[in-house]
Amino acid sequence: MRSQLLAAMTQAKNTTGLLSQLRDLMQNSRYAGTTLNAYIVPSNDAHNSEYIADCDKRRAFISGFTGSAGTVVITHNAACMWTDGRYYLQASQEMDTNWTLMKEGTPGTPTQGAWLSKNLPSGSKVGVDPNLLTYSKWMPLKSQLETAGHKLVAVDQNLIDIVWDGKPAVPCNPVRPLGLEFTGKSVYEKWEKIQDEMANKNANLLVLTALDEIAYFLNLRGSDIEYNPVFFSYVLITKTGYILFIDPRKYNQDIERHLKEESSKASFQIQNYDQIIPTIKAMTENMEGFAWFSENSPYALTNLVPSKHLLAELTPVALMKAVKNETEIKGMKNAHIKDAVALCCYFSWLENNVDKQVITEVSGAEKLEQFRATQKDFMGPSFDTISSVGENGAIIHYHPDKTKNIRITRDNIYLCDSGGQYKDGTTDVTRTFHFGTPNQFEKQCFTLVLKGQIQFATMIFPAKIKGNYLDSFARQYLWKVGLDYAHGTGHGVGSYLNVHEGPMGVSWRHIPDDPGLECGMFLSNEPGYYEDGKFGLRIEDVVVITKAQTPYNFNNRGFLCFETVTLVPIQTKMILTELLTQDEINHLNLYHKKCRDVIGPILEKDGLIEAKEWLWKETEPIGK
Repeated sequence: MRSQLLAAMTQAKNTTGLLSQLRDLMQNSRYAGTTLNAYIVPSNDAHNSEYIADCDKRRAFISGFTGSAGTVVITHNAACMWTDGRYYLQASQEMDTNWTLMKEGTPGTPTQGAWLSKNLPSGSKVGVDPNLLTYSKWMPLKSQLETAGHKLVAVDQNLIDIVWDGKPAVPCNPVRPLGLEFTGKSVYEKWEKIQDEMANKNANLLVLTALDEIAYFLNLRGSDIEYNPVFFSYVLITKTGYILFIDPRKYNQDIERHLKEESSKASFQIQNYDQIIPTIKAMTENMEGFAWFSENSPYALTNLVPSKHLLAELTPVALMKAVKNETEIKGMKNAHIKDAVALCCYFSWLENNVDKQVITEVSGAEKLEQFRATQKDFMGPSFDTISSVGENGAIIHYHPDKTKNIRITRDNIYLCDSGGQYKDGTTDVTRTFHFGTPNQFEKQCFTLVLKGQIQFATMIFPAKIKGNYLDSFARQYLWKVGLDYAHGTGHGVGSYLNVHEGPMGVSWRHIPDDPGLECGMFLSNEPGYYEDGKFGLRIEDVVVITKAQTPYNFNNRGFLCFETVTLVPIQTKMILTELLTQDEINHLNLYHKKCRDVIGPILEKDGLIEAKEWLWKETEPIGK
């Protein structure tokens, strides 16, 4: 273990020089109009995106930590990184000794505001780029710092950009229309529904800053952020139409024709991306009613609107996007069928060749993408494949690295979390295999994870219940033996959009924007267990919420259930059947029969005999 830690330390980025440069800038009043005692570097971009373009990876640049979630606070004598349980291990390996890891979610770890309030000298100034801190985070942090005698300062010139030599350029990739055969609703139909919601809120202006909301509303897709089919833009929606703010190099005749055809009576204008601030200023200067922003919009934009005219809450587009229409539901199911074919081909190939050739975490992930690429309307992976062997599987969001290139063998557990972007849907599936002989503890942990996964999949629950109420059901079997996992149980999934989609989710954390679960939402079902330095286990399906048939209906509320749309076998070799109830055994056997019934004929029709034989082997019924 000591040798592993030493190896990790040698891979950590040396940040001493960068921190020194940044601290010099903090003490220069030229950029903030005052000297700064602390500087905050969030993970997100100006659109609060979870996954970001290379040009926006400022936190990773300054710290060395490359995970998708985390916030940096740098003072004159300290550098701290806040991140959650998915990334404790990864962050500790990637950061050098200049950094202190602040483990969010563990008892005794202060919030950033609490830490700053306690550790800064009286009257300190805390700087942050207002484009990167959302309204929902700015306001409470501002209040907390002021209570402690400090001040939150907007620094329009991002200090990381000044010290970042060779900073990547902002992407300018093509934008393409997505047809009604995939979207199911035109831009005008969506605009009309938005008008009703705006009227209910007395909002004369709706500002869309989230890239997936914009792509959904306009039925357009792009590739400015790897794996996410979105493009840098803003949209202002008014009572008569909308304005799209976009780099003019991305706008072409195909988009013009598409918007004219789909916008109908709603007028539209095109403006340059960088005109968003002056346009909002002009439109809200003498306005009546409200300007409606998501509370996750950047403070730089919400601050343009007089407070009496600012409405900051979940946009109607967020919920419209989350509740899929009939066309999108059909497409999502079809995408998962295609994905299952590719995964059966990959896992059968892997098991049959693991002894015959050197297959590594990296080459395995590449082979999987090749199998997916044979499927109709495949547009690319939905995220960087987590192809992990043994102890690497314990790093929850591990990414295989060509410099390590760990071989997949029969000696260790192999965890593969992957997904595809198809024009008709987005997939996300995790399967855990042992191609040799798993030990008793590994099988026990796997079985407890499976029990939680089945419990979640078979739940019946009231309509509009918040997702976090369901989280404990998936953990209960692990909890009984003193185990747990440090990530949520489920996240929303987009329809040829972001693989992680809000506003709903299932987590031990409170999800403030969760509108409550309803029919047509797609979620992941992914409990797991991770033993640091040894192995990781996760079983992940995507489920869609449907109406449940119940003998009673309390207060006419309506009850819901999940339908699993992922159709990939779960390795029965890893199961201790004596830990399963008969109902759980029956559920797994029925699920595996569905995998055979739906995927088997496709494999046979396409001549994929090896994959079909593997599917049949993996779906043999089990019993006690």
